[in-house]
Amino acid sequence: MFYVYVLKCKDGSFYTGYTDNLNRRLKLHNEGKASKYTRSRLPVELVARWSFTNKSEATKYEIAFKALPRKSKMEEITGRH
Repeated sequence: MFYVYVLKCKDGSFYTGYTDNLNRRLKLHNEGKASKYTRSRLPVELVARWSFTNKSEATKYEIAFKALPRKSKMEEITGRH
């Protein structure tokens, strides 16, 4: 199982990524070891996640999600379309 996840950083910005082990990845983010971007914006909070059966589907969704404008990202995160 692969996951695309969205973190909310302490400065209000969002970080989007994918992983096959969500709990481990969140732990690494909050330890400052997973991403340069989140390292200076700790703590981070998981605000959304989507499950996929393979890496290809997950990365395609991650790329599509990152291309959305912020308003559309918020709608996707809250489930309001």
